[in-house]
Amino acid sequence: MLSFTSLTSNLIEELIQQFGPEFIKYDADTIEKYSHDWTEDFHFPPAAVVFPTSTQEVSQIVKWCNENNIPITPAGACTGLSGGMLPVFGGIVLSTLRLNKILEIDKRNLQARVQPGVINEELQQAAAALGLYYPPDPSSKGSCTIGGNLAHNAGGIHAVKYGVTREYVLSLEVVMANGNIIRTGANVLKNSTGYSLTHLLIGSEGTLAVITEATLKLIPLPKYRLVLVASFPQAALACEAVSAIFNAGITPSALEFMERDAIVFGYQFLKLSDKIPDEVQAQLLIEIDGNYPDILQQEAQQIGEVLEKFQVSDILFADTPSAQNEVFKVRRCLGEAVKGTTIYKEEDTVVPRAELPRLLNKVKEIGKIYGFTSVCYGHAGDGNLHVNIIKTPELSQEQWEIEIPKAIREIFQFTIELKGTLSGEHGIGFVQQPYLEVAFSGVEINLFNNIKKLWDPNGILNPGKMGLISG
Repeated sequence: MLSFTSLTSNLIEELIQQFGPEFIKYDADTIEKYSHDWTEDFHFPPAAVVFPTSTQEVSQIVKWCNENNIPITPAGACTGLSGGMLPVFGGIVLSTLRLNKILEIDKRNLQARVQPGVINEELQQAAAALGLYYPPDPSSKGSCTIGGNLAHNAGGIHAVKYGVTREYVLSLEVVMANGNIIRTGANVLKNSTGYSLTHLLIGSEGTLAVITEATLKLIPLPKYRLVLVASFPQAALACEAVSAIFNAGITPSALEFMERDAIVFGYQFLKLSDKIPDEVQAQLLIEIDGNYPDILQQEAQQIGEVLEKFQVSDILFADTPSAQNEVFKVRRCLGEAVKGTTIYKEEDTVVPRAELPRLLNKVKEIGKIYGFTSVCYGHAGDGNLHVNIIKTPELSQEQWEIEIPKAIREIFQFTIELKGTLSGEHGIGFVQQPYLEVAFSGVEINLFNNIKKLWDPNGILNPGKMGLISG
């Protein structure tokens, strides 16, 4: 069991004297803001929040915490969905709010050097102004930070064609638990030099080191894109159509799934007055992009021919940027729409894409057994299904706390049977820890713990996450 030193008023005063009053805050509003993220309704108040402005300051505060046995939890925009930044042991939250500079965009080499507090969409816009593209784009891209994306290996709607965050990281600057500053990787496209510490750190949720700078790969910005909205009379038919599109030789730049209840949540949240036809039980949002509009039109026609085999009831086209943004606005708002309407648990299951119909059917089957309602949507092209389990009035608090975790375990067990895994992009964080042993053997979990102990012997970095122990 981990045991830490409490952050007393004397220790807080020591920090203020060392760094200045603008560096550390512990007022009620700041504490409340950093006590939670977008994960369900969890709240864990830290004792204080620090706002460093440089790698050197991060190094000094992490070293100080290590020497004083005080837990420290890195935090970006607090938009996570697995509780990755929840300060479950109190202590200090290290905010990257002031580490928010795009340090360089190297157009010759198609690279960007950024601090962790940079907002994802701000980097995308800065790159686009130069004709370049940074593809990873979570639904919260307008507010989430690059540091948070790195911590969870974030994906987004364009991961199906362009890959997730990991594919775009060339090198990192990080602060270790003892305050040492190291650089991992190299600013090159090929690297077979030693163990890849860069890839180990991506997705480690701040449990091994604090990321203070990243050099990211950019690509040329595609000139054209076309979006199709396809409606289906059954959700399973929409899921079955996904693999058929790829088997036809087409790789969409986005392929998103929404079942009817998800569409309803989105429409209500955005206050859209459009009526959803009764026969629409699911939709696929299909985007194709490239540099030649004639080829896109040909691919759109091919996709239409494929969808006809799966009883598609309607296909709408969006060929202007404004129309396309409106289409994806519904999909991007769903997490916020569900959270703002009801108490829920969100699971981030992912399976080989051809198994998506089986996973969806199993979720509904388990829901009937345990008496819960689910709202499903996600990145169908990746096989990534977000399962939102809703706390309806029919579910007692006892059922919610005891029976629903059993149902979630069954969903995860089936996901593993399908050669999938627990999380595609949200991470393990705080909420998925009880299910880690569904995906990993005792040998593997022990290996994870040994890695943690090597990087962070005192266990001060984001303790209580990913099922890791230390000490």
